[in-house]
Amino acid sequence: MELRPYQEEARESIFEEWDKGVQKTLLVLPTGCGKTVVFAKVAEDCVRRGDRVLILAHRGELLEQAADKIGKATGLGCATEKAEQSCLGSWFRITVGSVQTLMREKRLGQFPAGYFNTIIIDEAHHCISDSYQKILQHFDSAHVLGVTATPDRGDMQNLGQVFDSLAYEYTLPKAIREGYLSPIKALTIPLQLDLSGVSMQSGDFKAGDIATALDPYLYQIADEMEKYCKDRKTVVFLPLVKTSQKFKEVLNEKGFRAAEVNGESKDRAEVLEAFDRGDYNVLCNSMLLTEGWDCPSVDCVIVLRPTKVRSLYSQMVGRGTRLCEGKDHLLLLDFLWHTERHELCHPADLICEKKEVARKMTENLEESAGCPVDLEEAEKRASEDVIAEREESLAKQLAEMKNRKKKLVDPLQFEMSIQAEDLAGYVPAFGWEMAPPSDSQKRELEKRGILPDEIDNAGKAGKILDRLHKRQEEGLTTPKQIRCLEKYGFRHVGTWSFEAGKHMIDRIAAMGWRGAPPGVDPGTYIPEK
Repeated sequence: MELRPYQEEARESIFEEWDKGVQKTLLVLPTGCGKTVVFAKVAEDCVRRGDRVLILAHRGELLEQAADKIGKATGLGCATEKAEQSCLGSWFRITVGSVQTLMREKRLGQFPAGYFNTIIIDEAHHCISDSYQKILQHFDSAHVLGVTATPDRGDMQNLGQVFDSLAYEYTLPKAIREGYLSPIKALTIPLQLDLSGVSMQSGDFKAGDIATALDPYLYQIADEMEKYCKDRKTVVFLPLVKTSQKFKEVLNEKGFRAAEVNGESKDRAEVLEAFDRGDYNVLCNSMLLTEGWDCPSVDCVIVLRPTKVRSLYSQMVGRGTRLCEGKDHLLLLDFLWHTERHELCHPADLICEKKEVARKMTENLEESAGCPVDLEEAEKRASEDVIAEREESLAKQLAEMKNRKKKLVDPLQFEMSIQAEDLAGYVPAFGWEMAPPSDSQKRELEKRGILPDEIDNAGKAGKILDRLHKRQEEGLTTPKQIRCLEKYGFRHVGTWSFEAGKHMIDRIAAMGWRGAPPGVDPGTYIPEK
């Protein structure tokens, strides 16, 4: 099986991390981008190197999928470590193993600590739990690869305690732009659902309370669905089985062909097949289909199980992002949940890396309620709005700084001047990045004209220093030139060349530092290339 370009890059990056001494590394691929194919090929490469490979997952369906994909992609067979089945004594070099089985002391104790050389964890956002940690600690010398779909910042900071690096990340926007996933259009429905009385459980909204809050709105939601998705193939995620069953009945009353599946459904496989071939046009479920189920023809997703966990939200929406003939986009219906909490996941969280852009995009989508909006276009507009707001805020900050004599440039001024969005929105993920800047980093920053006091972590300090080195090599303005010229009202001096900055400073000096040279408007001036 030939890998796509990004899959090949991911595979190479994983081995680069391991070969340079990183023991535990992470791969992030959006749902639908073939993460199982990538780790199947990684497992094959490990076997060629003489390794024994363990693939860990928390659900039987994921183990079966992994074994099936490895067989199709590489031709290699897999042993199974689950319930009564054991890999001990098998000649297969790859084992798919159940976490619930392997975590048991008696089972784990049958394996020497060095039995597996490589461990691959599917749906790695689960691996923070004690059961996974127990297994990893037993096989403590193994190389570890965690594979997950787009995690949220909380996940990444938690995963940063388990993994030593991020080997490769392929983002949802890039996958859509490069034609590997379906474009998404978000449609905000102006129906306000009151969640203010919903309590929390295990860090998320309590499913039972959500169901109670949702019940009075089921017929109204069905009415909205009639307007927007009568001719679409729709998956609806609901908080409880009884709510899912009730909503199925409501939809059938409205003329939909709706079915429902849950963990106790004896005919689950038959219902899913019938939905796949078009016998039903709506499939209701209570969080059953978040992982391990694919139906590419789904072109509408409705999340009626509000969550603040971005990885869970991504999994739900991911049921509709795969490509399919005749499908030009996925329609994502988003309701105006009324809650006092602001951490609720919205369509913006699928595509925005920065919280402030996600917040602005959600505001913009709510203003255009009732009209489908392409997510990439919405994100671009929100980014522009945020930059405009930030520049306005910066202008106020700089006005306040005018009366203060400063030899060093504030990091915020530097970031805005060179238009470095990646620096302005930087969030540390791994342990060393979260530590305070080192004394040597502070000295180097000050030497290069940056005020180190405003930088609170080593990761940000390292990124700024890397940028400063690169700018020096490229012949761009220094922080001191930026401070000097922006004091006289020039804008975005960080995008100028070093020579252009020096030339303008020399002209100002020749005028006795009284202001910009005659005929030069600092607010609009752009140096010639």
